[in-house]
Amino acid sequence: MRLRIVGAAALLVSAGVHLYLWFDGVRHQSVGPMFLVNVVAGVTIAFLLVRWEHWVPAFLTAGFGVATLGAFIIASTVGLLGVHTVWAGGSVWTAAVSEVVCIVVGGILLLRTRPATPQLALPGRRHAS
Repeated sequence: MRLRIVGAAALLVSAGVHLYLWFDGVRHQSVGPMFLVNVVAGVTIAFLLVRWEHWVPAFLTAGFGVATLGAFIIASTVGLLGVHTVWAGGSVWTAAVSEVVCIVVGGILLLRTRPATPQLALPGRRHAS
């Protein structure tokens, strides 16, 4: 459960940074609506991660981290919807670290939900050919 709380905290940090940046002027850029989607998704996934012990919230946590960090990497290299940004400032590094934590925590939780041994076909059952 501790790992799920760490993941939820990382999701909320990323969502909080994106909300802060939205109020700080990003809302007037073409990527503004995506920042609000990020906030809602981060809060929702954090809630699911803590309340629902299933592989789906773990998958969503890792996917959130990959998608959000990936979007920033695209925006800082080739640009995203006309927005070019740089790796500078506390909010950028705070969000990036929290998204890496989301990826790691989601991945670990997914590995833990994987069965230890592969499921074999039950004896006496035939597969259709």
